[in-house]
Amino acid sequence: MASSQPEEHSAGTATEQDPAVASMRLRRDEIDRELSTVEVLSDPAAMRRLSRERARLGHVLAAADRAEALADDEAAAAELAAEDEAFAAEYRALAGELDRARAELTELLAPSDPLDEEDAMVEIHSGEGGDESALFAADLLRMYERYAESVGWRIEELDSQPTDLGGFRSVTVAVRGSAERPAYGTLKFEAGVHRVQRIPVTESQGRVHTSAVGVLVMPDVDAEQVDLDPADVRVDVFRSSGPGGQGVNTTDSAVRLTHLPTGIVVSCQNERSQLQNKEQAMRMLRANLAALAAEEAADEATRMRREQVRSVDRSARIRTYNYPENRLTDHRIGYKSHRLDAILDGDLDELETALHSDEVARRMAAARSEEDR
Repeated sequence: MASSQPEEHSAGTATEQDPAVASMRLRRDEIDRELSTVEVLSDPAAMRRLSRERARLGHVLAAADRAEALADDEAAAAELAAEDEAFAAEYRALAGELDRARAELTELLAPSDPLDEEDAMVEIHSGEGGDESALFAADLLRMYERYAESVGWRIEELDSQPTDLGGFRSVTVAVRGSAERPAYGTLKFEAGVHRVQRIPVTESQGRVHTSAVGVLVMPDVDAEQVDLDPADVRVDVFRSSGPGGQGVNTTDSAVRLTHLPTGIVVSCQNERSQLQNKEQAMRMLRANLAALAAEEAADEATRMRREQVRSVDRSARIRTYNYPENRLTDHRIGYKSHRLDAILDGDLDELETALHSDEVARRMAAARSEEDR
């Protein structure tokens, strides 16, 4: 018996006619032209920036192409569904695929922070808890390293202040992401105070202690993206230090930079030469200035939340790692998992997806609210 004609499927959201998709196609073509010019071919930074932007656009446009192709297939199946039950079943399957494709495209087209596409610089600082906090800072670094390895990112250590027990008073790393999974757009959710509850290795009576570690995440931007006047930077050199007398330089190769207008101070001592340390410190300073500019552009509430991490106080936590219960809690979205051991081993996908989905929902709600005004 012939199946009844399926109801017309909703056009949903983003399609080939979406102005944002059309604009992206034009921008991709423009980038293709720029990438073939002598000016860009002779400028590695511009080549890298444009190639990264093109890869990101390609990711979104591939999703748009998939949604368009599914819409065409669904329309063809709908025309034949009334005559043949096989096509009715195919129509239903295609309708489900089309809904998922459109949802993915809508998420990709949601308003976002333009800095999301950048690589990231991550600073981890020990706070309340002394040696135990420094040890947990090392555990967080290992968690990020394992996650980076699992998604094909590259991590480069820029500066560190290790402790005798194998922890870090502070450590700074640069993370190079991919077009499909940009580093800053993913890791920015890690910025804040991370609270840990566990029995420290130095605890002889088996008592659970609470300590805190601060994480700062900044966009790792190119030199031309930040207006930085060399006259505004004071350069100081000093002798590198290390735990227990290990790895201590005998020359003044470490560099400290102070940005006079803002008071931002960065230092680097990991490289062998003063010049290399200065280059890395300038990179760290640019990231700090880019983050500061983003904070100043944000609303007051957002800026206050971002600045909480600068004081590593256990009460200003974004997340709690409870070792006795093998539980992780992200207090911003109410996320809980009893797979703490797996998360600390780099399995962050589920958590990062939940945080990203929450941000997309908030951005889309804000966009709708703006349109309603």
